[in-house]
Amino acid sequence: MTPPAPVVSDLAAPYWAAAQERRLVLQRCDHCDHWHHFPIDRCPACGRSDSLVWREVSGAGTVYTFSVVHGRAAAPGFTEATPYVIAWIDLEEGARAFGNVVGGDPSSVHIGMPVHVVFEEREGFGLVPNFGVVA
Repeated sequence: MTPPAPVVSDLAAPYWAAAQERRLVLQRCDHCDHWHHFPIDRCPACGRSDSLVWREVSGAGTVYTFSVVHGRAAAPGFTEATPYVIAWIDLEEGARAFGNVVGGDPSSVHIGMPVHVVFEEREGFGLVPNFGVVA
């Protein structure tokens, strides 16, 4: 069984459209400069709903925090992929993004580890952004 396809809401559509072009975009509030990942319709930092804009980021960053999932995944289709790493990534631009850390031994992942965005093909969906280990 493969992992399920992401649900693409109207709010998240620009994120997924950019991913299909191998670009990582996140929302940034033009009023207070606060970054958001996951898509949101109102900036919780300043409360302005009309000032969130999609901006491309480099995808380069470091692991802020992570968890290694062993044996029993929270969603169908992920159990076969265990062990895998889910993480919050501090990006160069000051944003924090969420995703899997791929391309290395899960036991070697550590806080502060450099990573970069990679795009993996999800069967029946298309490209999904994750983070690859920088060699």
